[in-house]
Amino acid sequence: MTTPVVLVFGGTGPAGICLIRELLHRNHRTRAFARNPDKIPEDLRSNPLLEVIKGEVSDKDALTTAVSGSTVIVSFLGPNTLTGVDPAIFTTFYSTLFPIMREHNVKRIYAMSTISHPQPDDGFSFLRLLLVALVYVAANGAYRTVRGIGRVFTEEAKDLDYTVFRIAGIPGGSDEESWRKDREDGETYVGPIAGKGWSLSQKRGALVRWLVDAVEDGKQEWIRKMPAVSRLAGSKRKSE
Repeated sequence: MTTPVVLVFGGTGPAGICLIRELLHRNHRTRAFARNPDKIPEDLRSNPLLEVIKGEVSDKDALTTAVSGSTVIVSFLGPNTLTGVDPAIFTTFYSTLFPIMREHNVKRIYAMSTISHPQPDDGFSFLRLLLVALVYVAANGAYRTVRGIGRVFTEEAKDLDYTVFRIAGIPGGSDEESWRKDREDGETYVGPIAGKGWSLSQKRGALVRWLVDAVEDGKQEWIRKMPAVSRLAGSKRKSE
């Protein structure tokens, strides 16, 4: 089996930094696409398994350089503020990325969305309804961005092996100590919203543990699907 070369988008945010930590911990060759590489902690940038590619999400040449030679993509790109979000930034990014992936024969991509994007098999959750309503009112740009990301995958990535993982809260730090502690935080639920075991949050360290598991085994059952991902309610810490 070919060792994956993992391209990370959104690697300068807390979740992305945790993802890079998990990938390097498991000795994966990793590429981080970043507008500001200095936001990646020095202890990660100095690791020989990590290559940092500087660029804007609108820079097609930089994106081509990043995708070329990669085998799988994990993206944490999405709105990181409540106001002033332009939904077109992220939908345009993915619309640009998909043809580049095809050109370089990169088919597998995991991309983040949130529970604001519904799926037909979701169950009813009053808390989910309340949270989505609050986002719709207080952060409508972020809400439209999330819906747009889901739509662009459905409409434009039909031939790619995508999994859009939908999250709610992902608390936790991105420093090494927090990541090591949080990656042990219980089993992961993957499935429809309000399914048995679904909850409203998962520690960042545990989420990236699941994502790197997915990179390693492919998670074929979730290709072209958009599962909710959270801490499995009632599960114990992995070390227990």
